[in-house]
Amino acid sequence: MRIILLITLTILSYSNGISQDLSKLSSEKLLSELAENGCKCIDSISTYNKPREEVAKEIGKCIDDQTNAYQLGVQLANIDILKLDEKEVDDKKQTTITINVNENSDDYKKYYYEIERYMMNNCASIKEKIASSDVQNNKSISKNKSAYELYSKGLEESENKNYEMAKLFFEKAVKEDPEFVFAWDNLGLIYRKLNNFDMAIESYEKSLEIDPKGIMPLQNIAVAYEYKKKYKKAIAAYEKLAELDKNNPEVYYGIGNIYTTHLNNYEAGLENMCKAYNMYVEQKSPYRTDAEKIINIIYAEMKKQGNEDKFNRILKANNISSEK
Repeated sequence: MRIILLITLTILSYSNGISQDLSKLSSEKLLSELAENGCKCIDSISTYNKPREEVAKEIGKCIDDQTNAYQLGVQLANIDILKLDEKEVDDKKQTTITINVNENSDDYKKYYYEIERYMMNNCASIKEKIASSDVQNNKSISKNKSAYELYSKGLEESENKNYEMAKLFFEKAVKEDPEFVFAWDNLGLIYRKLNNFDMAIESYEKSLEIDPKGIMPLQNIAVAYEYKKKYKKAIAAYEKLAELDKNNPEVYYGIGNIYTTHLNNYEAGLENMCKAYNMYVEQKSPYRTDAEKIINIIYAEMKKQGNEDKFNRILKANNISSEK
């Protein structure tokens, strides 16, 4: 659906007034301001006991809320009053602006994706919110008061980027309660941040011993294996994750990234990255932009190899336009 607005502009002077105001309203400045609004909205999202898909949808809603304002602002900024024919102007000039509010339309997606890309590069909350989402089970949270207090202190230190202190608190938490799954998971994350990938893997394995269906440790142990250059083990971990969570785009993004970045198997990388891209789009996940970047890298490599036609065939088979 399109909304048509008739904007009546009062022309006071060609060198000042509204013409001057509109000239200041640059698309770049508008994008920055609206993205900041969207980031504040994302900051307010609670990730407690929410699956990744739900968090992604809430993030998408925050971006949606800024998209129509961005459409309107860009079109207003493009009105060049100085070029109006003086014969057509008495005291007023009426201008038509069309805003497309259909979320599935190319017009709407163009503006939505511009905001999304900007926010992925400038709003740290996006990745933090998605990364922190996990669903609770019986052993996720400890009933041991001391263990939980230590865990809470570890989270606080982690948020403040005091990783060594966070590590100590999480280590004490799992010592108090060896079956505290979220404490093991966060201990693994801290070890990763400290580049101790062996201990990160050990922490994730402890978590998976307690809960073999843990989505978060499976996803992150694959990343740790990748850092250790154990690519077959990383792919195997992602494939195990797919058995438990077949709609998780991180599976296909992770596998596609390994094939592309480390194994130079661009066709396999593209097949998986296309699946990830489509899932991200369906879930309105901002990680779509990461998949988009890898697909562009694959295109450049396949073009060098003279495989541009094969690249386009794989995109077409996955219903992805090369113009997206």
